[in-house]
Amino acid sequence: MTSEPMAGPPFHVLIVDDDGVQCRLSEAHVARAGGRAEIAGTLAAARTMLAAAPKRFAALILDLGLPDGSGLELLRELRAGGHSVPVIVQTGEGRLDRAVEAMRAGATDFLVKPVSPTRVRAALEAAIRQGADEDSKGIRPGLSASQDEDDPSPAMRPVLNAATRVARSMVPVLLLGETGTGKEWLARRIVASGARAARPFVPINCGALPRDLTESILFGFERGAFTGAERRSLGKFGEADGGTLFLDEVGELAPEAQVKLLRALQEGEIDPIGAARPVRVDIRIIAATYRDLRADVEAGRFREDLFYRLHVVPIELPPLRERREDIPSLARAFAARNVPGRALLPGALARLQAHRWPGNIRELENAIRRACVMADEEGLRAEDFQLADAWQPVPEAEGTEPGREPVSAAIVVPTASAAFPTLAQVEREHILRALQECGGQPTKAAKLLGIGRTTLYRKLKEYGLFVPDSDGETPKV
Repeated sequence: MTSEPMAGPPFHVLIVDDDGVQCRLSEAHVARAGGRAEIAGTLAAARTMLAAAPKRFAALILDLGLPDGSGLELLRELRAGGHSVPVIVQTGEGRLDRAVEAMRAGATDFLVKPVSPTRVRAALEAAIRQGADEDSKGIRPGLSASQDEDDPSPAMRPVLNAATRVARSMVPVLLLGETGTGKEWLARRIVASGARAARPFVPINCGALPRDLTESILFGFERGAFTGAERRSLGKFGEADGGTLFLDEVGELAPEAQVKLLRALQEGEIDPIGAARPVRVDIRIIAATYRDLRADVEAGRFREDLFYRLHVVPIELPPLRERREDIPSLARAFAARNVPGRALLPGALARLQAHRWPGNIRELENAIRRACVMADEEGLRAEDFQLADAWQPVPEAEGTEPGREPVSAAIVVPTASAAFPTLAQVEREHILRALQECGGQPTKAAKLLGIGRTTLYRKLKEYGLFVPDSDGETPKV
C-alpha cells in the first residue's frame, strides 16, 4: 500500500467507536489517507458532534456495537433526516444479514474487523468521492433513472425499489434471474441513479471470456509481459476505475479468475500481468448470473468466500411470464425503436400476452424486430408473429374487413379449457419437446430454452419428468 495522501484538501472523518485500540488504528488509516479524524465513543456524543457541525465531516466510520445502542440507529436517523454524509460501517461481526441490514439503512460500505489499511483507504476514497459528487451535482438519493416510464407491474415494483435503494451506496450487487430478463438494463439503471452516473460503466460477459485470456482481459498487462504484448493494456478493471464494472454471467468464471476477483474486492487492488507492484482501483461491482450460485458453491464450482462478497444485496428479476402487464409497454417501445409510428393492433397484443416467452425480454425484442421486417401492414397483427405456442385470435367485430383486427377490439387473453391447455401444461410439453430435440441432455435443453440449468432442473422435478436410475436422476423423455 502506498502511504501517499489522497489528492485534494484535508477532510474530516468522524469515527464512532468505543474501542480505544480500534479508534487509534482507524485514526491512523485516516491520517495516512490525508484526513483528520475525530472520535465519538457513544451514540450520544456522535449526535452532539453532528448537530453542532452537520457539514463538517466528509465521512463517518461507524461501529455497530456501542455502549448506548446500535450504530444502525444513528445511520437510520441520519438518512431519515436527509443527511447524505457517507457512512462506512465497521464491525467485528462478518454476518451477511448484518451487512445487508446496514446497506439497506443507507451505508456506503461495510468493513469487517480486522481490516487492512488498503481496504480502509479504498472505502474512504469511494465515500469521499461519492459525497463530493452528490454535493456538486445535486444528486438526490433514490431519484430514478427515468421519471416518465409506464407504471411497472406488481412483480417489478420491489425490484425497482431495491435498485433505487442500492443506488445510494457502493455495496456490491448481485442480479439474479433467467437469461434475457434485463439484468444489464437494471445494472445501468442502478448506476444512472447513483453518484457514478457520469463515470465509466464497463460491461463484460464472463461466459464469453477465453479461459487462457481471462486474466489479461480483466486485469490488464504491461508492455512486453508476454509474446505479443506490444503495448500496455488497462484491462476491464482499469477501464472501469472510478466507475462501475458489470460482470455478467459471473458464475461462468474459471476458478483462478475467481481468486483474483476476490482479492480485487477485498483489497481494492489488481495485479496486471508483468506489473512490478499491485495497482489500486476504485470500482463499484455489479454482478449478474442465471445460475444458482449457492448450488455451485455446494458443488465446489464457485468459491464460497467470493459468493458472500458478491451476494451482499441480491436482486432477482422475475421472468417475463410473471410480469405480463409489462408486455404491452415493452412491445410498443421495441416496435417504435424498429419502425417509428408502427402500431401493435389489439390482436397482436393478445398474441404476445398469451406466449410463454422462455427467452424473456430478449425473445420479445427479437420477435418484434422480425415482425417489423416481415409485416406488410402499417400495424402489426397477430399473424405477423410466428411463435411456437397456441393462441386464440381476437374475434372479428361487425363492419370490419375479414382478417383485420379493429383498433377498438378488446384484448383477449386465452383461458384454460378442454380445448386450450393451461400454461403449466404448455410449459411441460415445451420442455419435453426441447429435451427430445436435445437427446435428453438437460444442459443442451436449457440453452435451447434460454433458461438456466438450475431452473430447468427445478421445472423437471415440478412436472415429474425425473426418474431415478443407478447413476442418480435422469430426465424422462
